[in-house]
Amino acid sequence: MALLFFSSARGPAECSLAVAKAVTQFLSEASKLSVTTEIVESVLGEKPNTFRSVLISVDGLQSEPLIQRWLGTIQWICQSPYRQTHKRKNWFIGVTCLENPLQIIDSNIEFTTTKSSGAGGQHVNKTESAVRATHIATGISVKVQTERSQHANKRLAKLLLAHKLAQYEANTHQQHKAERQQFHYSVPRGNSSLVFYGEGFYEKNNNYF
Repeated sequence: MALLFFSSARGPAECSLAVAKAVTQFLSEASKLSVTTEIVESVLGEKPNTFRSVLISVDGLQSEPLIQRWLGTIQWICQSPYRQTHKRKNWFIGVTCLENPLQIIDSNIEFTTTKSSGAGGQHVNKTESAVRATHIATGISVKVQTERSQHANKRLAKLLLAHKLAQYEANTHQQHKAERQQFHYSVPRGNSSLVFYGEGFYEKNNNYF
């Protein structure tokens, strides 16, 4: 799974409209390729039905070529629908990919048992009451041996692992947020990876489908 970030790059209202049109086009292309998408986060623009930015999760066998097609600077050539006398007709937005290694599934935990170590006498050494819980998707693991009962240690391990995963998720979210904020200031004009035209947001010589 990957996260695709569409940004107006702090451009005017026309760029926010371009983001909305680009997202609509991208979702249409994803549907044709049976690629699963979900809008994770969006920031509304100042005009109705526009977006400053949109974050989309993308998953599926055909997701990689679709993502590669959209990465970079997107150019929209069109007379401004908001300022009819405005001379500018070129509007730019940016699309970048944020890898998403975190897939938290509560039931996707591997449990292993070992003999407890440390103080506790013969009982500790002879029973496998210590429990290691590993979240397979992230590799994060915890070991609990505070209780004599394996069942009790397993319950505590699940609670401790949930806490560590919550911290990991929060750190990942902050990192992605910082990347998105930086991207807002760094979308290059020119060297466009895709170019669309007019109110209909059509692409000349589109041989992708």
